[in-house]
Amino acid sequence: MKVILTEKITRLGNIGDTVEVKTGFARNFLLPNNKALRWSRENVALFEAQKAELQARHEAAKKSAESKVDAVKNAKMYMIRQAGDTGQLYGSVSSRDIARTLKEIANVDVSSAQVMLGAPIKSVGAFDTKIALHPDVIVPIKVYVARTNDEIEALVAGKVLTFGTKKVEEEKTEEEPKAEAAEVAEKTEEAPAAEVAE
Repeated sequence: MKVILTEKITRLGNIGDTVEVKTGFARNFLLPNNKALRWSRENVALFEAQKAELQARHEAAKKSAESKVDAVKNAKMYMIRQAGDTGQLYGSVSSRDIARTLKEIANVDVSSAQVMLGAPIKSVGAFDTKIALHPDVIVPIKVYVARTNDEIEALVAGKVLTFGTKKVEEEKTEEEPKAEAAEVAEKTEEAPAAEVAE
């Protein structure tokens, strides 16, 4: 379906661009949210009449977003979650959780669609993501997920967390075959010497 964009949309176009989109995307998202108009000669004329107003609204929204950048950058995104001995979370941290935490901590109201997380976080650690306050204002943030405040502090300090005895077991399993091989080599060296002595 051919539409005229009434606001800038990331990866799609700027205000006034005529773009071809999937019908479902237009009907379910662009048109109901007043982000686009169906392409027709009448709507092209209507857009031209409203163009200055739409651009002014776009600039105002951009300025509003820019005023929130510092609050988002300074927000301490620390999330305490339950996790197993291997660091895997019992559940996950989604973009909705990050949006809710940002509202609680920094009083910045964003939707989960504005959190550019990709896949949900499913383990303990420090994760980089971005918040799109506006198509032109994208703020990088770091999200820390851990089981305790001590682990959060360690992650913030840049330390790597180790879980359980997995590392120790790996080291032992590597050393054991070496020790066994050394014992076998000693026995084979001793055996011929004993035979010669007889």
